[in-house]
Amino acid sequence: MAQPIEQWISDIPPVTRVWVAAAVGTSVLVECQVVAPLQLYFSWKAAVGNMQVWRFVTTFLYFGPLSLDLAFHLFFIMRYSRLLEENSFSNRKADYVWLLFLCSAFLLAITPFLTLPFLSSSLAFALVYIWSRRNPSIKMSLFGVVTITAPYLPLCLVAFSWLLQGGFEAAIGDIVGILAGHTYVFLQDYWPREMWSTTGKGEIQTPAPVKRMFGQTER
Repeated sequence: MAQPIEQWISDIPPVTRVWVAAAVGTSVLVECQVVAPLQLYFSWKAAVGNMQVWRFVTTFLYFGPLSLDLAFHLFFIMRYSRLLEENSFSNRKADYVWLLFLCSAFLLAITPFLTLPFLSSSLAFALVYIWSRRNPSIKMSLFGVVTITAPYLPLCLVAFSWLLQGGFEAAIGDIVGILAGHTYVFLQDYWPREMWSTTGKGEIQTPAPVKRMFGQTER
């Protein structure tokens, strides 16, 4: 029994595996009262003014206490982060880490204008949006009732959050995730194509030191 579980874990691509493990570990620490959510949320005053720099990271790791809601968010990471890492970023671990870094930086930059202490769900939703835009022909079934193509998935999820969980405030995390994902897709995919790029590369390039750090060869 242990061997299939170990095999299943080892089959998860490395970046996604680290994120999922860190998210589960963070929730376990909170559940065991080793740390409190108040020590993990992000604010510029606490992170910079009080030199609590770990908040730059923990805000993307805490999805809530051990619950079905946590399982739902981990499913999203496991599915869409894995699909991106295995397909669009196959053998390009550094590029995928750089994508996560840029989306995280975007979300952190807009936090002064929002009330979002935890940005983990927004980052996960950004990946859902990026995947949906890079796989426009894939058809999906919502609750076995409605069939849609992948680009409509983020909008449907926002609509569900808006209608079923309490209006705009419930959906704002998903909406800013879409903004982060769309900014990346626009600069990496749409802008070079519209501007007749002769290099075949997007506007976003992973720095060489990051590539060397993760052992990715130059392309």
